[in-house]
Amino acid sequence: MRRRTLLLSAAALLLPVTGAGAAAATLEVFKDAGCGCCEGWIAHMRQHGFTVAATDVAPEHMGALKAAAGIGPGLESCHTALVEGYVVEGHVPAGDVVRLLAERPDAVGLSAPGMPLGSPGMEGAGAESYDVLLIRRDGATEIFARH
Repeated sequence: MRRRTLLLSAAALLLPVTGAGAAAATLEVFKDAGCGCCEGWIAHMRQHGFTVAATDVAPEHMGALKAAAGIGPGLESCHTALVEGYVVEGHVPAGDVVRLLAERPDAVGLSAPGMPLGSPGMEGAGAESYDVLLIRRDGATEIFARH
C-alpha cells in the first residue's frame, strides 16, 4: 500500500496543473476596460483552471493601484491581479502562477514587465523572449522563469 501511495503522489506531481489546484485559486484582475490583451490573458488563465473576477479601473488610477500592490517602477504592465496574497503583474503564464502558489516564496509576487509579444494575451505577430520576475518584499527582483 505504501508503494502505491508513493507512486500516485509522484504521478500527481508530473501531471499538468489545470484543474483542482488552479481552480481553487481566484484571481482578482484590475484592468482598463478597453484593453483586449487583458481579456486575452484572462481567457488564458480561465483555460488553465483559474477563476477570474475582473474589475475595470480608470487608466488614471492604475498607477496608484500598482504602487499600493508593491509594483515598482520598471515592473509595470497593463493589468494587475491578486491571488492568495500575491500580486501577478502583466502577461505572466498560468504555469508560473501555479508554481508560485505551490512554492509559496516570501515575495510580493510575479511580474512580466511591459507587454512581451507572444506572452499569454499578446499572441499574434511574432514572439519575443521574456523573463517573469519574482518581486521580493524588499523590492529586489530575480528571474523566476524564462520564456
